[in-house]
Order: sequence, then structure tokens, then C-alpha cells
Amino acid sequence: MAATRSARARKATAEAGALATVTIDVGADDSFVYRIGCSECTTSASARATGRTQRRAWSTYRPGADNGYLAAMDRWTFHLTEQHPGQEAPCLAYLEAAQQRLHERRQH
Repeated sequence: MAATRSARARKATAEAGALATVTIDVGADDSFVYRIGCSECTTSASARATGRTQRRAWSTYRPGADNGYLAAMDRWTFHLTEQHPGQEAPCLAYLEAAQQRLHERRQH
């Protein structure tokens, strides 16, 4: 039996830790699209209609990229280690595996 979207979101939230906000959308190809946001960090985003730069919450979502669970959690793990050193989260146990996957992607 496949897990529901809300069950997947609860699991991802528990793994990501206290700074994370997790939402799961359904993509055009009916796959789950994970967005893990940081409750403390913002990034600039240009508003195309106005031409102004606005601030928004940092997120693992990347248009056109792999936004599945593993890719999003890897991006989140790297964000935590780089921007919030010392912050505790269960996903940090998989940091070495995430670094290995990144290394393999960069070689191809």
C-alpha cells in the first residue's frame, strides 16, 4: 500500500528537522514534488511583471530539476550543513550518502 501524501509530508518533516517546512505537490507527470523550505532563510526572486526583486523563503524546489524526495532532502541537508552548522536534524545522518550522490552527478 502506497503512503498518502500527508503521511509522506509528516515523514519528510520529521526527517528534515525544526527549521523545515515541507509541502508536497503533484507534478505534471503525476509524481510527487517535494518543497522543503527554511523558516529562517530568504532568497531574492525577481517578479517578472514588476521587474522588482523580492525576498521569499529559501526552498529546495528547482524548476525543471528532480524534485523527488531524495533530491529535495539532499538539497536540504546541504543547506543545513552550510547555512545552519550545529543544527540538529535526523536527515544529517545521510550527509555522506548525499555527498556521494552529488559527486556522482557531477562526474556525469
